[in-house]
Amino acid sequence: MISLEDLSFSHGDGGDIFKNFNLTIEPGESWTVIGPSGCGKTTLLFLVAGLKKPLGGIVRVGGEKIQRPRPSTGLVLQDHGLLPWATIYENTRLGLKIRHYYGADGKHSPVDVEFDREKEEDRVHHWLSWLGIDHLKDMYPSQLSRGQRQRAAIARTLVLEPDLLLMDEPFSALDAPIREELQKVMNSFHKQSRLTSLTVTHDIEEAVVLGEKILVLSESCNSQAQVIDNHLFAAMDERNSPEFRKKCAQLHEILSGQRQISRGALQKGGRG
Repeated sequence: MISLEDLSFSHGDGGDIFKNFNLTIEPGESWTVIGPSGCGKTTLLFLVAGLKKPLGGIVRVGGEKIQRPRPSTGLVLQDHGLLPWATIYENTRLGLKIRHYYGADGKHSPVDVEFDREKEEDRVHHWLSWLGIDHLKDMYPSQLSRGQRQRAAIARTLVLEPDLLLMDEPFSALDAPIREELQKVMNSFHKQSRLTSLTVTHDIEEAVVLGEKILVLSESCNSQAQVIDNHLFAAMDERNSPEFRKKCAQLHEILSGQRQISRGALQKGGRG
C-alpha cells in the first residue's frame, strides 16, 4: 500500500531527516510511528500524504507515485480543524460537498456526474452514529468537548471512504480516559474495516495499542527503518499485564539509546 524508495528529505540547514530511507507497509496493516520531537514523524506523514515533496527518492501509495495530495488518503490532525460556524453535521459533510465541485479525484469537475445525495446522507449519519455523536449533529464545535470534536473530525474523514488513513497525534490533547476510549474506537474500526493506517504518536502505550507494527524514528538522520513487530496490538485490556509493560519498556529503551547516540554525535561534532 505504501512504499518509500530511497527517500531523502531535509529542512534547509537543519541536516538530513531521511536519507535513502526505505519502508513498505502492506494493505490492511495498522502502523504507528514514534520517536523524539523533531525526528521526522509528522514530516513522514506529510510526505505520504503528498503535502511535502521529497528531495530524493519516491513515495508510492497503492502503486501511484505521490506528487500531490491524494483524494483517497484520509488525514486526521491533532487540531480537529472543524469550521466553527458550521454544525457538526455540516462539518462532517464538508468533504462530500467539495467533491461535487472537484470530483473524487480532486482534479476534474464532475459536470456530467450525478451524486446520490440520499446515499451521502446515509454515510454521514452512519459515521456520526458509529462514533457516538449523531445526537450532536445540530450543535457547533464550540458546544462540544475536545473528545467529541475529535470524533467529528474522524467522521468527516471516514465519510469520504479513504483507502488509507493517516493520523498525526490525534488524541494527544485529550484526557487519559477519553484518549483510551477513542483508542478502543479506532481499534474496533480497524478490526472491522482492515483499512491501512499510519498513526504518529509521542505516547509509547498508544504506539503499542494502535500499531501492529511500530516504526521507531531517530533524532539523527533516518537511513534505515527500525520496525518493531507488536502482537499486543489492540490489547486494550492488557495494559497492566507484564507482557504489555515489557513491550513498552523495550520501546523506552530503544528511544533512550537513540538519545544517547544523538548526544554523543553532537558532542563529537562540537569537538571537531
